[in-house]
Amino acid sequence: MVSLSSILEHNQQFVQERKYEPYQTTKFPKKKLVIVSCMDTRLTELLPQAKGLRNGDAKIIKNAGAIVSHPFGSVMRSILVAVYELEAEEVCIVGHRECGMSGLNAASILNKAKDRGVEEKCLSLLEHAGVDLETWLTGFHSVEESVAHSVNMVRHHPLLPEEVPVHGLVIDPGTGTLDVVVDGYETVKGGCS
Repeated sequence: MVSLSSILEHNQQFVQERKYEPYQTTKFPKKKLVIVSCMDTRLTELLPQAKGLRNGDAKIIKNAGAIVSHPFGSVMRSILVAVYELEAEEVCIVGHRECGMSGLNAASILNKAKDRGVEEKCLSLLEHAGVDLETWLTGFHSVEESVAHSVNMVRHHPLLPEEVPVHGLVIDPGTGTLDVVVDGYETVKGGCS
């Protein structure tokens, strides 16, 4: 287990030795790209390398499964901020093979939560408050379908400009191979409709 003290000790040395200098850039993505990607640890360095990206080239939003699950959730808000405030001009949803969200079921997570002390009354309270835990904690069966669904949600968001392409890709976490699910250039509408 990594302790906070070891992180802070490393950080102090990192700053003193000015090791941050090679990473200095602006808040604006140089390649005008915002990426939604899975939080899988295999993608931390692999995804940017596989796409030819360097520090500062893209805004990267990470969550479990690279899923845009709600049109007015934090992922969609982050995409809109990147487009309107940070000059991003394209969106790319990148799922991956062997994703932990593939086949994930709520019962497994809820049983583990109970084993770690979350009481049944808490789960009941959430359900009575209208939280559908079964849906919220269930993954997907096909990474391609999940990516296409997220692309569709972003592409059809009422606040996203029509000229912003939304791409969908799947990466192999073993080799970095990228497969196109949705070519956003094919679905971009030009001008006012």
